[in-house]
Parts: sequence; structure tokens; C-alpha cells
Amino acid sequence: MKAEKIRNLTDTELRHQERDLADQLFKLKFQMNMGQTESLKKIRGLRRDIARVKTILREQELGARKTEKK
Repeated sequence: MKAEKIRNLTDTELRHQERDLADQLFKLKFQMNMGQTESLKKIRGLRRDIARVKTILREQELGARKTEKK
């Protein structure tokens, strides 16, 4: 998922997206531990997507704080 696409989402949508990605990551890790899959690329991609979502949430949070202080 591209950062530009993530930036267009609302705060609630971002939190929902983060939960969905975390669930997918959990399921993939579980499958990997059970020996059902070996999709390291998919796991890496999910981890990066989660990091992007969290980063943009934090940027929006800090941006909101700056406008409140001014």
C-alpha cells in the first residue's frame, strides 16, 4: 500500500486498517509456525504497511497538536 493512498484515509479508517493488517500478520505468522506457508515476503510487506499506517497516524496526531497550540 502506498503512503499517498494511506494519507487520504480518515483517522478511523487508519485505525481500522491497522487492525486488519495486524490480524493478517498474526494469521500468516501462525501459518508459518505450523509449517503451512513460507511467505516471508508477504510478512515483510505487512509489517511495512503497518509501520506506514502508524507513522501517518502519528504525523496527523502531531499536526493536530501544532494547530491547537497556535
